[in-house]
Amino acid sequence: MDNKKNGIPKLRFPGFTGAWEQRKWVDSINISNEMVDPTTGKFDDMPHIAPGNIESFTGRILDNVKTVKEEELISGKFLFKPGDVVFGKINPQLGKYFYARVEGLTSADSYVLNGKNKNITQMFIFLLLQTRDFFKYSVSVSKRSGIPKINREELNGFKFLIPCKEEQEKIGDFFLNIDSLITLHQRKLEHLQEQKKGLLQKMFPKNGETVPEVRFPGFTDAWEQRKLGGFLQEYSIKSKIENEYPLLSSTNKGMEYREGRTASESNIGYKILKINDLVLSPQNLWLGNININTLVTGIVSPSYKTLKINNLSLYFLLPQLKTKRMLEKYKQVSVQGASVVRRNLDFTEFMNISLVIPTNKEQEQIGEFFKQLDSLIALHQRKLDHLELMKKGLLQQMFV
Repeated sequence: MDNKKNGIPKLRFPGFTGAWEQRKWVDSINISNEMVDPTTGKFDDMPHIAPGNIESFTGRILDNVKTVKEEELISGKFLFKPGDVVFGKINPQLGKYFYARVEGLTSADSYVLNGKNKNITQMFIFLLLQTRDFFKYSVSVSKRSGIPKINREELNGFKFLIPCKEEQEKIGDFFLNIDSLITLHQRKLEHLQEQKKGLLQKMFPKNGETVPEVRFPGFTDAWEQRKLGGFLQEYSIKSKIENEYPLLSSTNKGMEYREGRTASESNIGYKILKINDLVLSPQNLWLGNININTLVTGIVSPSYKTLKINNLSLYFLLPQLKTKRMLEKYKQVSVQGASVVRRNLDFTEFMNISLVIPTNKEQEQIGEFFKQLDSLIALHQRKLDHLELMKKGLLQQMFV
């Protein structure tokens, strides 16, 4: 039987057997309407957390939070306290919400939520915002001309099923532990990414220099300057339907498989990208859409540039492609497009960008080092993705 009809979740803790009860938001959850004046000085040292400071769908606070004083706020804000749940009402499809651990102020574009009685826990409210049913409802009622927004009346009309308080607490503690584990892996991943960023600065020469700050023992020779065109060669092989190559996409984060996987009529003319070849997007390259394909031979949009790498270690080149220095170089050799926000790469100038290159042996050692570091980063990313996917699945099974 459909668990929606019988009011019983697919998965629950032992000892709980009764059907969940239906409640209306308006009867169970209070939406604060008490605003404070941030100019009084009373709130100066508190954090100001707006939707732009919240990671979508995780409740994680980003590292761009500033204090009320630093923000120089002048308009009314909502005060939140530890245990409050904060939900961003603008563009609810972005999933901006968090469970407050400290006291602070939030934007007028958010709602501060609290249970109206002791029969509903704050953690249950926080988890309710993460369910598929609430997401669908909040998106559907917020569709209107202009900016999508869910108002108080629409929130108050939401209906949901809820178990006894004891079961709520069990569910809350369970997901609290999962969130703690996700946060732990997120911190490990960020630490590794910061380590890599620092090593990239030290293990490659700075602008105008030919010797890095840190290098492996036994290497003392100065690095030689070479242009990208000296080891990159553009090629373009058009795909055909019968090739049945997987569809690939190059993004700022790396190479990805695209939905669909195989070629179709609409992909005729796509470019074949082989393993260990370079691919880049000529539009806004300075944002980092340049990668080496380490997945499989596949096809990519004809808008990409595809290049072979000759006489240079693949894993030596790979970590340099997205360094701050190189991104700035890409920006310098890009020209303003038809759109104000678009800059198109001057490919000839791109090929004239210079790198400093060590001996083949030192290239291999540096490349192998960063290859292992990237593998470790990828491992932590997979663990994090698995935990987030597991949480999503459990939310569907443990809520009605």
